[in-house]
Amino acid sequence: MITLKDYTLAEVPALSGARFGLRPALSMVGGAVYTYRDFERITGAIAGSLIAEGVKKGDRVAILAENSPHWVMTYFGIVRAGAVVVPILTDFIPTQIYNILEHAEARIVCASEKLRAKLTALPNGTVVRDIRQSYAPPASPVLFPDVAADDLAMIVYTSGTTGLSKGVMLTHRNILSNATACKSIISLHRTDRLLSILPLAHTYEFTIGTVIPLLSGAHIHYLDRPPSATVLIPALQAVRPTIMLSVPLVIEKIYRSSIKPTLDGMKLYKNKLVRPLILFFAGIKLKKTFGGHLRFFGVGGAPLAADVEEFLKKARFPYAIGYGLTECAPLLAGCGPRFTFLRSTGPALKGVQLRIADPRPDTGEGEIQARGPNIFKGYWRDEARTREAFTADGWFRTGDLGFLDKKGRLFIRGRLKTMILGASGENIYPEEIESILNQMPEVAESLVVEEEGLTALVYLKSEVLENLEARLLDKIDAAGELGSRVGEAIANAEKSVANTVSHAVVDAEKALEHLLENIRKEANAKLASFSRIQHVKMHTEPFEKTPTQKIKRFLYGKKSAEGIR
Repeated sequence: MITLKDYTLAEVPALSGARFGLRPALSMVGGAVYTYRDFERITGAIAGSLIAEGVKKGDRVAILAENSPHWVMTYFGIVRAGAVVVPILTDFIPTQIYNILEHAEARIVCASEKLRAKLTALPNGTVVRDIRQSYAPPASPVLFPDVAADDLAMIVYTSGTTGLSKGVMLTHRNILSNATACKSIISLHRTDRLLSILPLAHTYEFTIGTVIPLLSGAHIHYLDRPPSATVLIPALQAVRPTIMLSVPLVIEKIYRSSIKPTLDGMKLYKNKLVRPLILFFAGIKLKKTFGGHLRFFGVGGAPLAADVEEFLKKARFPYAIGYGLTECAPLLAGCGPRFTFLRSTGPALKGVQLRIADPRPDTGEGEIQARGPNIFKGYWRDEARTREAFTADGWFRTGDLGFLDKKGRLFIRGRLKTMILGASGENIYPEEIESILNQMPEVAESLVVEEEGLTALVYLKSEVLENLEARLLDKIDAAGELGSRVGEAIANAEKSVANTVSHAVVDAEKALEHLLENIRKEANAKLASFSRIQHVKMHTEPFEKTPTQKIKRFLYGKKSAEGIR
């Protein structure tokens, strides 16, 4: 890892260019490769052109584009110009994008051709530049401004799972202190290959999946489309990554759609003596799916399902858990694959202090609070929210509930705002109930809300819904055949058909009710009495999620009954 003189992102291109030269730095899968020398040259040209256009130190410049080498080089070009990057998530709608540009007072937005269509309106003074045409150097030499470690590097507008977006102000020191502290979890080398599948506009992918590799001389590959199975599998075989970062949903889908059914169908898997060997070979096969060279598979952004983690641990798959927030640039706790401990995120990152505020005497649970060089400066133009985010003695309030064990390992129980207080004062964590529901073969995803007691909203797997639909259609077809056989008695035929269809619908509804009730009973058998579910309702469409695949909880529950039956 290169040594930074001023501890700023602005110096990364020149130092890495000098150290790693013609080694590959950035590329699209199967596309053109940019070396570290290219990285230095192009970011310098971008910085020069921005300064020539009138961008001054501290001005905000936004990026609205898909992951690509152009995104990364534009980012580093902006910070070399002394400006502040405003990365915008590609999933945001035009109104959200307009509000971000206006709130950040962005002078320029560097956009991809595809996403320019979302810029239906622009705030006064904001101009658009094509992110792929930002490389022309100015006609005359330009002097780059001095950038300090505590200068603002980026303002990240989070999608948020509990309400409106906020502009998180991160300094160069915030980001780089977090990147260098991650050496205790993983050391990258110039021979490492990364396949990037998460949005660069998120600090998780940016700090750990971009800054650390560029400080280490590694090669980052980007996909030119969303990482569906048909895109991801060939990319994995082409890149053969050694390092990957992911949200839990990716590995959970692979486990539940292919690995678990295969294991459950094997008679030998039921033999406790043979099972460890089968799991070991299943782990080898899973590694081959990821290209065969994987040595670090980072999981963050949301909790990993307990059954999936247990499989990964027993299969010796090199997964690593991390916990953090955008406000922490992002990591607070984590550990490498050799030291993972079930259901724990691992200890605090080097240089980070964690404490549990007002812990319960019986469980040791309380709000997780943190301080360290990675903690953000505050929310852009929002003093009230900034004050709320910190305690009187300067600790950042994460809003997450958890506890620390005797070895300093952190365990997350859920969000403070989502915790439900039981009738006798018990703490009920919806995320734990959802983890049990999501392990059931019929359930694709779930959300537990406080509504007429504890209610679980479940979105059923497509094959379950198709089976229910097929049963209904079979009975309706039978009704049609009945009508054709008694065609001479038209009135009787219509009545018979109507009755049969009516009965078919009632039968289908009863089958659905029976299924939902079985889900409720099976879940409750695994839950403490105070956290048992009173109702299970079918949700007719997938829950709306953030880009890191966390359900937007604030959209559901008492105030939103649409899509629920």
